[in-house]
Amino acid sequence: MTANPYLPFPCRLDGIEVENEERDIKTFKLAFLEAEHAKAFAYMPGQFAELSLPGFGEAPFGIASSPTEAGFVLFSVKRVGVFTSELHASECGRLVGVRGPLGKAFPWEAMQGKDLVVVGGGFAFTTLRSAIVYALDEKNRKDFGTITVIYGARTPGELLYRSDLDAWSARKDIELHVTVDRGDEAWKGHVGVVPKILEQTAPKADRAMAIVCGPPIMIKYTLPVIDKLGFSPKTTVLSLENRMKCGIGKCGRCNIGPRFVCVDGPVFTREELSALPQEY
Repeated sequence: MTANPYLPFPCRLDGIEVENEERDIKTFKLAFLEAEHAKAFAYMPGQFAELSLPGFGEAPFGIASSPTEAGFVLFSVKRVGVFTSELHASECGRLVGVRGPLGKAFPWEAMQGKDLVVVGGGFAFTTLRSAIVYALDEKNRKDFGTITVIYGARTPGELLYRSDLDAWSARKDIELHVTVDRGDEAWKGHVGVVPKILEQTAPKADRAMAIVCGPPIMIKYTLPVIDKLGFSPKTTVLSLENRMKCGIGKCGRCNIGPRFVCVDGPVFTREELSALPQEY
């Protein structure tokens, strides 16, 4: 019998971590109540899921954890409305519904044997964290060449996953460049917008694939740099997860021309997007 795509799996909220100084972004650690549900939730980095709370509805979020992190799944959520405010007010032990996994993942088969250039900004770094953790896992690291990450936020206090950033900085098999638009007295890293730092670091494109995810304004100014560095439409991957609604192609709110982003995406190459109306 086919599972009902509208029914979420019940999960227990096992951990909450505040990610930024504004305290409006929190990462929620969820554990499935049933082993069979955990097994059914087989995902890859780049996919998303719907979280739900009875009486408050549901909303889509990119999956921030990697399938290599067993026993839990992570979602980083910004407080912006009724549902997210209620989730932010939750305490450990609360039950949360998880529906998914949904959408297409990053093209991992196509990326095997390639260098990876991961470019992200702001809150959109959530699914990129999933990709980086997956690629760096000891079982997968041999499948990729150099891994270069350019990640930016408005201020040091807006950077997500500080413990991960520290751990990655200490590794020799990843080149990490973290930048902020505006530094403070304690900040010792890059200062400047993501496209500027990407152009300065100039990762090689000849045997690489680029994954770009961030706010629309960042993507707008990053793609010309991607072109300048020599990445082709086939080797540039974007995520349009900010368009997600129902997640299963029924509500019609995410479509771009004939394509439903929640089913056909949210991950697309630039080559795929070039065949669609420029609505994204």
